[in-house]
Amino acid sequence: MESMLQNLLARTGDNPFMHAGILVVAAIVLALITDQIISRVLKVWARKTTTDLDDRLIQALHRPIFLSVLVGGLYLALVQLDLSDKALGRFGAALLTVVVMVWLVFAFRASSIMLELLSRLEKKFTAIQPNTVSLFNQVFRIVLVGAAVYFLFLIWGVDVGAWLAGAGIVGIAVGFAAKDTLANVFSGLFILADAPYKLDDFVVLDSGERGLVTDIGLRSTRLLTRDDIEITIPNAVMANAKILNESGGRWQKERVRVKVGVAYGSDLDQVESVLLDVALQHPEIDAEPAPRVRFRAFGNSSLDLELMGWIHEPVLRGRVLHELHSAVYKSFAREGIEIPYPKHDVYLYPQAAASKGEKS
Repeated sequence: MESMLQNLLARTGDNPFMHAGILVVAAIVLALITDQIISRVLKVWARKTTTDLDDRLIQALHRPIFLSVLVGGLYLALVQLDLSDKALGRFGAALLTVVVMVWLVFAFRASSIMLELLSRLEKKFTAIQPNTVSLFNQVFRIVLVGAAVYFLFLIWGVDVGAWLAGAGIVGIAVGFAAKDTLANVFSGLFILADAPYKLDDFVVLDSGERGLVTDIGLRSTRLLTRDDIEITIPNAVMANAKILNESGGRWQKERVRVKVGVAYGSDLDQVESVLLDVALQHPEIDAEPAPRVRFRAFGNSSLDLELMGWIHEPVLRGRVLHELHSAVYKSFAREGIEIPYPKHDVYLYPQAAASKGEKS
């Protein structure tokens, strides 16, 4: 193809506009051919996968490949026009600007597609979830725009060092002015990376708040309590707090405990049987792991036992405990099992009362 192009340029003589036009047409043809070859090779690889994300990535790759090859041909065409070095440099910078902007748009799409792919692999990438994709997408876009601006400065001959020095001074000033906000932002990034909790987890803070995690932002985390009250907590506080994640561990199940005391002299086998029946008959108590009863201590006036069972998810804990306590009380009353409670007996001695009456 190169020899054919040289022969064609030789036949047109010394007309620079003819040479430029031929190079433009050749660039268009070469761009189309290059785009088709690369696309077909990538499509062969994409057929081996089950996801459609790689197909979308290949579709987005058409324009930057075509325009990159075309811009190269346009620059060679401009060289044929015998322009001044200054004019040629400006045209070349303009063409490179177009290339940078086109690849920037492709990088935006590619980052969104890759984040969507990673969000589907939640078990391997716990920080990237469907509800946090937009957050990471914005962070990546800021980084990509910064890189594009840096290359544009180089293309147009702008002194990058002076701009970086100025940006550093501005950054220091902004850092001092917004240190609390920056602390929350960095804490949010650490939370997303370390993943001590995730969306839809039930967490309990050392300050006593307990709720469902509804949003993890760059600045704050939001909890929805069982009273349907939303609490917004700065990420800097969350990062330094002791967090009990009730939805963490190997499953979302949570064990509930019902502590009960029975009177001395009670039949422990009967008590244990009644407690297990209460747990097994409750629809929210899982059969596996099986509920169990443990004899914990000899109390001052009671034998202290504990009924333990697993529930499907932490949000059920309050209601299930209420129902278990009610069922245990009714079952004990039906079976004649006494639940002791503190009693105070007051004794009045008649002789002492009489002496008091004589003195009065």
